[in-house]
Amino acid sequence: MRALLQRVSRAAVRCNGQEVASIGAGLLVFLGVSVTDGEENARALARKVAALRIFPDERGRLNDPLGEREVLCVSQFTLCADTRRGNRPSFTEAAPAERARPLYELFCSLLGAKRGRFGETMEVELVNDGPVTLLLEQ
Repeated sequence: MRALLQRVSRAAVRCNGQEVASIGAGLLVFLGVSVTDGEENARALARKVAALRIFPDERGRLNDPLGEREVLCVSQFTLCADTRRGNRPSFTEAAPAERARPLYELFCSLLGAKRGRFGETMEVELVNDGPVTLLLEQ
């Protein structure tokens, strides 16, 4: 499982021009599920995201975890792309939708995340806070 985390002051996702979810300060998470991922990967990654100390404390140091801040999670199978050979990414490592969707839903529910629409083309809008961007693998 791979997650690209972006600390944001706000973020929103739209499908067909209509907003489906938005958050204020918190994390925008792009989540990719691979063919080898299972429930324990989703649970471990959610724990890691919640515990990462990437928010400023009262002294401005990156020392606070997610806490009560919001999360917006967008499914992103392209995070599982293999680009080692040639110029065309291979997506054979990305889990098929029937396997990926329940793991995506589990991850989101563990974090209390708002969601994009799984498997749909989405427009994602964000305002970086920092910027702080991390790539996590579980």
